[in-house]
Amino acid sequence: MRSHTRRPAHATLAIAAAALLAAAAPAAATPAPTSLPALGPDFSWGVAMSGFQSEGHAPDSNWVRYVASHPDYDRYGDSVDFYDRYASDIELAKNLGINTYRLGIEWARIEPQPGVWDENGFAFYDKVIAAIRAAGMRPMITLDHWVYPGWEADRGGWHNPGMLDDWLANMRKVVDRYAGDDPYWVTINEPFAYILNELRNGGLPATDILTMQDRLAAAHNTIYDYIHAAQPGAMVTSNVAYVPAADPIVNGGMLDRIAAKLDYVGIDYYYGMSPDTVTQYSAFPQNALWKLPLQADGLYYALRHFAQRFPGKPLYVVENGMPTENGQPRADGYDRADNLRDSVYWLQRAKADGMNVIGYNYWSLTDNYEWGSYTPRFGLYTVDTLTDPSLTRRPTDAVDAYRAITHDGGVPASYLPTRPPTTCSIVDALESCTDPVTLPH
Repeated sequence: MRSHTRRPAHATLAIAAAALLAAAAPAAATPAPTSLPALGPDFSWGVAMSGFQSEGHAPDSNWVRYVASHPDYDRYGDSVDFYDRYASDIELAKNLGINTYRLGIEWARIEPQPGVWDENGFAFYDKVIAAIRAAGMRPMITLDHWVYPGWEADRGGWHNPGMLDDWLANMRKVVDRYAGDDPYWVTINEPFAYILNELRNGGLPATDILTMQDRLAAAHNTIYDYIHAAQPGAMVTSNVAYVPAADPIVNGGMLDRIAAKLDYVGIDYYYGMSPDTVTQYSAFPQNALWKLPLQADGLYYALRHFAQRFPGKPLYVVENGMPTENGQPRADGYDRADNLRDSVYWLQRAKADGMNVIGYNYWSLTDNYEWGSYTPRFGLYTVDTLTDPSLTRRPTDAVDAYRAITHDGGVPASYLPTRPPTTCSIVDALESCTDPVTLPH
């Protein structure tokens, strides 16, 4: 059974938590404001992508090998060929009115052999980052988005005790090269999901789960100090994939290890949970992300969860979006534009309630390779990778919606979500059920 991880990580824990909390009765809700202020000129509006998922022309890596060894995975081809189309894609992003562009620097592209860095690989990223800056956007650089060189896979990946030193040697080269561009930094994308993907693809023995987590934490903490030495005032995080009802269990161990070295909390939120949607998780075929409940109001609870855990710490929604099946309408009738506007409404509610929300990235600018499949579509611009050789970028209804949002600093002050808050949401376990959000009457 194919397992794609954007992003129902560890649904079993979430189901168990839901069963325990389903009987909890909602308490009196906090009154809702009748008008919402805009998010202001300093707010970061962005899009997000990763290298392997979008670039194409992939060098040898653990993921090139995973695709080759799994006949049930879609063939990778050249994905949406960001490698050749980066300039036009960045122009599409610029025309959204955003000011932040998240990308990944592929270790496999820039260090094809141990201790040998490829200037041609670096030259590609030089051009991409220069284009981002020329378009008036700030880069957000991800150092590790689950992909490492094939030669590192030969050494055992994160099972190898020397992986940490190899990782740091490469990432220091990246930091040295791009710290002067004043990027946001994401050290390791979704550590828990990274571990799950290594397990399901055979890149990690099950006995090494905690070992890999410890090595990822050491990687983050060490490169954090190096980034700050190279770029005083840097903003560094390791983003977490928020898991409804069970996030403290799933992500708590990693966050405990890196909490002292987070300049902002990077949050990826996609799916909600409530007692009436538990069966959608229990019956979930892992490659059908479009069947999971979205529940935009859950974004508020996720932000509140981290605002309580890290009082005053800046909160940045590094990824948020919605999947469709091959770009077709969703069975629940939710379209991309309405889901985007509803999500931004809850961002504004969180900010109005005193949470230090500083940014939001939409995942993703274009459709891409979802870790084994081209079927889940997340793009503001859809791309029919398997049947359209031209890889044409076709705008969805969310393009105009996002452009209006960035122009106005959010949804209008009088906007109300198209979907009401979920009754007894358990996105943040008991608290989102006993202290629910409401809409103004």
